[in-house]
Amino acid sequence: MALEPETYYLKRNQHAPNNVYPVLVYRQCLPLPVSEEKTTAFLEAHAWEKKGTWGHIGVRHFHPNVHECYGVIAGESTMLVGCGSDDPDDSGQEIELLVGDVIVLPAGTGHCNLQSTKNYLYVGVYPSGGPMYKAELGKEGADVAALRREVDCVAMPMEDPVTGKGGALLSLWSRA
Repeated sequence: MALEPETYYLKRNQHAPNNVYPVLVYRQCLPLPVSEEKTTAFLEAHAWEKKGTWGHIGVRHFHPNVHECYGVIAGESTMLVGCGSDDPDDSGQEIELLVGDVIVLPAGTGHCNLQSTKNYLYVGVYPSGGPMYKAELGKEGADVAALRREVDCVAMPMEDPVTGKGGALLSLWSRA
């Protein structure tokens, strides 16, 4: 039986380009016991590469040039997706993340942590061979049309970070 993610389709906002591809959340899918090493190996086995390990990031931002994936290895957090810095809170979606969860953010998806436990920690991975992420804040005055064009040019990942070549990401994103 295939592991099916939760899907969140976001509208393009005034200050966050977001993406036609849905945000994906895989619940309790990381190998046990959950650790940084096991999570990194699990996600990197599917053509994604680790760029760092981070905790709570309360600043709204997005990456117009690359898709991003988090494997939550400790704690829990409420993430707001879909908003740039100058978009209203109600224009986004709140998602609860727990240890063992994986969230995949398509390029351009505004995101930040609203609240997190003190021990919240995740491994951040990006499609193998892709560029280093750049962060935009989604503030008034940004050239959102140019950012949307950049987002629309980001290549589809080679594999789903959780389930590999036959994974839901490829089928869901291909249909979007």
